[in-house]
Amino acid sequence: MTNEFTLFSLALKNVKRKPFRTCMLIAAIGLLVSAIVFALSFVRRVDSSIKITSERLGADLLIVPTESSGAAEDILLENKAKSFYMDKDIVERVRNIEGVDSLTYQTYLVSITGVCCDVPESIIVAFDQGTDFIIRPWLNKKIGRRLERGEAIVGSESAFNIRLGLTEVDTVLFGNIFKMVGVLDKTGTGLDTAIFIDDNNIADIFKKGKANIKPDQISVIFAKVRSGYDPYKIASQIEGSIIEVDAVARKDIGKSLIYTLRDINRAFTVTLSLASILSIFLVWAVFSAIANERAKEVGIMRAIGAKESHIVMIFCLEVFVIGSIGSILGIISGTAFSLLLTKSFTILKNLSNDLTVTERSFIDVLSFLLGTVICIFGALLPIQRIKKLEPLLAIKEE
Repeated sequence: MTNEFTLFSLALKNVKRKPFRTCMLIAAIGLLVSAIVFALSFVRRVDSSIKITSERLGADLLIVPTESSGAAEDILLENKAKSFYMDKDIVERVRNIEGVDSLTYQTYLVSITGVCCDVPESIIVAFDQGTDFIIRPWLNKKIGRRLERGEAIVGSESAFNIRLGLTEVDTVLFGNIFKMVGVLDKTGTGLDTAIFIDDNNIADIFKKGKANIKPDQISVIFAKVRSGYDPYKIASQIEGSIIEVDAVARKDIGKSLIYTLRDINRAFTVTLSLASILSIFLVWAVFSAIANERAKEVGIMRAIGAKESHIVMIFCLEVFVIGSIGSILGIISGTAFSLLLTKSFTILKNLSNDLTVTERSFIDVLSFLLGTVICIFGALLPIQRIKKLEPLLAIKEE
């Protein structure tokens, strides 16, 4: 049984003619697409982490001690265990600022294995359940009630670190026994590594004397702004009237990372642009050689009735096959690199969230299109030249 002759089958046979040259071209496109996938994954993950953290805070303003905004972002964005404190009476002073609607506060205690706690180094978050609007939605969903004294609920990453297989597990925090009554869903913020306790437990921690904190101190205030007020103006008013604090608008959280990300993005763009130009020249050179080699063959095809469109279609199919194979291999290797090399980059390994399936699919599709388009674009000039060859002249060429 003979195989049916089609333009696609002819294109496949032509691709197989020079396997080494074809493999080299596929490898070049694969490396380019791999770099595109890695760069897009890197930039998208950092950008996504900043946006998710900002959206899930549930507050318009973040108020921290002077020069501690960076430390607060380290906790929220990068899972770093840090502590900083200010006097609790600042809460009322912020509440009196015109335009502030509601607020709550949290106290961050850094656990240290072997000194105060039976858990790896992490952040213990003491929060006021009476005013809280940050943790309460998660709390209601997981256990449906308030935390009692001596109870704690943990973030998803902390649960893994503590190796909580079940709820209601006892552990020691700052010399006090706490019952872990639940695990929160992954939020994509730095609080995934936190252990949450009620603010009333602070008194018991003071009695043990193992926490580096004074009575009536807190770490951060979260504030909601009334409708119609500009968060940036309210932040300026707070900093102007309360010199002990810095106020950060939600949209400004991670600004230093955003600036860094922009510089990285520019570097990736320049590098990938140069690599794309190099790939286009490589495809042009290869298909120019192919066009010269097959000029006589094209002349014969034209002489027996093949149209210009048939010639163009055959070459375009060859380019598409090569570009598709190279792009698919590049997507696989680029995705593997982005997963394996994550822990090699400080900016990535401390971020709590990863790319979703939808985000990775979008990156893969975009990279595939870029790889094939670059390949086709590089071959256009040789294809345009060969399709215009006069059949008799092409046949007579030696």
